[in-house]
Amino acid sequence: MPAYHSIFLQDQDVRIIGNFALLPLRTRTRGPAYTLQPLPAGTSDLDIDPNGGSYDPLDEVLSLFRANTFFRNFEIKGPADRLLIYGILFVSECLTKIRPAMSAREAEKAVTTAALDQFSIPGDPGFPLNQLYEAPHNKNDAETLRQQVPPFPDQTQYYHLTAPTGFPTCSIYISQVRQELAIRLLARVYAGGNTPSKWWLSFTKRRFMGKSL
Repeated sequence: MPAYHSIFLQDQDVRIIGNFALLPLRTRTRGPAYTLQPLPAGTSDLDIDPNGGSYDPLDEVLSLFRANTFFRNFEIKGPADRLLIYGILFVSECLTKIRPAMSAREAEKAVTTAALDQFSIPGDPGFPLNQLYEAPHNKNDAETLRQQVPPFPDQTQYYHLTAPTGFPTCSIYISQVRQELAIRLLARVYAGGNTPSKWWLSFTKRRFMGKSL
């Protein structure tokens, strides 16, 4: 059975930097991503409908993570697949920060730190996938991928189709991805309470495509 590809490959009018897709996200973290509507009341991230309008690439990353980590080879079919790859590798990195005896609060601190740490982007010497990703074409595009800005104190009021008025275009797409994935991953790993899921932690040593960030 081949690895799973992104269902967002078919999306049109997607902003591309290099050959990396900046797809819409369902997130409360400010930045350049088009922001999808929040889930309806009573709907959980854990059981979101893939056919619904709020399903986003980060839901897909977490849905395909465990299946795709078994594959060392992956044929990239478009920019959305590159976002899928990055997301899966970042989830792998986060899982290495969670120890079996960690409480949910301890894990939150460790994973949030990982999400906010400095990171390489395509074109940087330290980026592990430069043979598969194009570097941004200019400095503004690079900053759009790289720059980190902390979330709003009251995030729930900031659902926008674009970044907030006056917010710089050169913003934080990859940082948005990392922060939102960290939140959603923790919700899954600690879905059963204050002890991490052994099932999720069993994937700690697996490396999709034999790579790590």
